[in-house]
Amino acid sequence: MAYQVRQRNPFRRSRTKGMLALMAAAWILAMPMGCSAPAEKAAVASPPPTFDLEQMVPVDEAIRAAVEAGDIPGAVLLVGASPHTLYHKAYGHRAVQPETEQMTHDTIFDLASLSKVFSATAVMMLVDRGEVDVHAPVATYLPAFASNGKEAITVEQLLLHRGGLAPANPLSDFEDGAEAGLALIYNRGPRWEPGSRFAYTDVGYIVLGQLVEAVDGRPLDQFTHEEIFKPLGMQATAYVPPEDWRQRIAPTQQRAGRWMRGEVHDPRAYALGGVAGHAGLFSTTEDLARFCQMILNGGVYGETRILSSQIVETMTTPHAMPDGSNSRSYVFDVDTGYSSSPRGDGFAVGSTFGHTGFTGTSFWLDAKHKTYVILLTNRVHPDGNGRVAALRRAAANGAAAAIMATSEQAEKQ
Repeated sequence: MAYQVRQRNPFRRSRTKGMLALMAAAWILAMPMGCSAPAEKAAVASPPPTFDLEQMVPVDEAIRAAVEAGDIPGAVLLVGASPHTLYHKAYGHRAVQPETEQMTHDTIFDLASLSKVFSATAVMMLVDRGEVDVHAPVATYLPAFASNGKEAITVEQLLLHRGGLAPANPLSDFEDGAEAGLALIYNRGPRWEPGSRFAYTDVGYIVLGQLVEAVDGRPLDQFTHEEIFKPLGMQATAYVPPEDWRQRIAPTQQRAGRWMRGEVHDPRAYALGGVAGHAGLFSTTEDLARFCQMILNGGVYGETRILSSQIVETMTTPHAMPDGSNSRSYVFDVDTGYSSSPRGDGFAVGSTFGHTGFTGTSFWLDAKHKTYVILLTNRVHPDGNGRVAALRRAAANGAAAAIMATSEQAEKQ
């Protein structure tokens, strides 16, 4: 059972007193996934033996300082060790314009490129069922893609961002609608020799999202809802979220004079109707925790299996370039130029994995210790100028220290 307590701001006192107050008021063990509380209040119960809460004090201070400095309006942080929630806290504000709104644990965020993880998972579900071969040309499933030097580009190369495609296509491609834009993407040649380099690309994942629909027959949003979100109980995760979710959604910026709130921030995903392989998904820390636990448990959440253990191992196996650089798995970032902040200094290089999103979202998983760190912010609110890289590193460092210190002690006993 989880309990809730009111926590007077301990950081207005000395660091030592604040630490003691936090340790007395914020222990969390096996907190139910549906539990939520107002910002700066945490559900509490007896601590698990493998989590040193003292290490989270600098994390709280760093996030609070970022809120006060205007780097972010607010954030929600969740640290878990499957199947337990070890730490779950909301900070600051969900919105600062047009009105101030308090952040809550159940706030729904525009995930931006974290959406790629779910597009790739959808592809790997089709691989698991024998409907897609990662080594086959993409054109096997999308014949229109076979043009201007792209004929031999494989599904694997797109998953690993090695297909030679440009990072982004011109927004003008979509002037005549989504279908016309996709046709231009299919017709455009690669920028680099396929397989010759790592180049993070939204375009490649737009193509993968279309591949899922071409193979399965269901559009990406329907496939992911029916095959991933619904089975895992991810009830606050969706593309183009319904209107009755609106008040829980963290707004991003303005578009055409209106606040984007439940409207995808990424302009290409928006041009594609809000459903795209590279962006468009909305979710919460609690829902993402369910997905993380499923991955760490080899494809199972609770009594529900959505992936085979073999395919999860395939999904999380690192693949580096020939020189050993830019390591990714089929679904996750492992060790690229995008990894250092969400991985921090405490999680092992090469054996842990995760992803980031432009709007200020990220998660990082450690399969050895079955732990994960989820940090969701809306750094683009209200003006697009927020910063979150340092916070990702601080959250990863604090969580890793809290988990590893006692884990290492236990391993020595």
